[in-house]
Amino acid sequence: MVSINPINNTAPPIANLSSPHLIAIEGMSKIEILSLLNRANYFADIEISKIKKNLCGYLILNVFFENSTRTRVSFELAGRRLGAEVINISVDKSSIKKGESLLDTANTLSAMKPNLIIVRHPESGAPKLFSEYLNCSIVNAGDGRHEHPTQALLDALTIRRRLGRIEGLEIAICGDIANSRVARSNIHLLNTLGAKVRCIAPPTLMPSGLKNLGVQCFDNLIDGIKGANVVMLLRLQNERMSGSETPSKSEYFHYYGLNNEKLKLANPNAVIMHPGPMNRGVEIASSLADDEEKSLIKMQVEIGVAIRIATIEALNFKNNLNE
Repeated sequence: MVSINPINNTAPPIANLSSPHLIAIEGMSKIEILSLLNRANYFADIEISKIKKNLCGYLILNVFFENSTRTRVSFELAGRRLGAEVINISVDKSSIKKGESLLDTANTLSAMKPNLIIVRHPESGAPKLFSEYLNCSIVNAGDGRHEHPTQALLDALTIRRRLGRIEGLEIAICGDIANSRVARSNIHLLNTLGAKVRCIAPPTLMPSGLKNLGVQCFDNLIDGIKGANVVMLLRLQNERMSGSETPSKSEYFHYYGLNNEKLKLANPNAVIMHPGPMNRGVEIASSLADDEEKSLIKMQVEIGVAIRIATIEALNFKNNLNE
């Protein structure tokens, strides 16, 4: 799939963030978001060999208390392409399984003297806690139902590279909104950049008060995707449910799963997205997921490394300014 954006041979400046951490999209300014997108767009287009390895001697710890493939590997690739040393901490085999507190774990990690820790945790607020106690930058790689900021950033850049803009687009987010940190980060980011956001979910998976975030809410997929430029699908996060929130997988697909026939109700040039992992035949038909004319799912994975390069670089730049 080819980007409509021409290759940018002129490097935009390193993103200038107001914080030495990236914990959430909520609270970030439009200028900060755009500076990260512009810098990442540059990294997405240049050859890997031309990325300057300016972070030799810089230590990154990937600390994942939940399983991940895309996010962990893309952060690892991003760090290595900048010349940093990246260590993956296997939490399943660590002292946390023996009852160690989160703060004790933080102190142990601090003793390794990292420059940056990437944290994924099942509890909302864990990365924020790390940022308050550790003397290094923290990036939230997903915390509970709270946020997943770099996923929203890569989603935004993927949309912009394909459709040329974000402002004014009608973007529908469909699925398990209640348990999705991806949905929350995307709502904050897309609203900040001027998109019109819709959320579609069964009533049991639609958070109360969501309209206060400036989105339209639908409990019907057919109504929710009419005229949409982008349809972003989310998986059912059964690990965060009590078991009574959704019907069977086949019933869910019938009412909320996207296929080619339903997509015809969206804008004729509509594209589809999914942050993964993807459940084929539940939230999306396989034929649609693999349709390279409509699906941006592969591009999302590719853009993820560029976003994380821009993020790591920006946090290092911020810390150097503060020294």
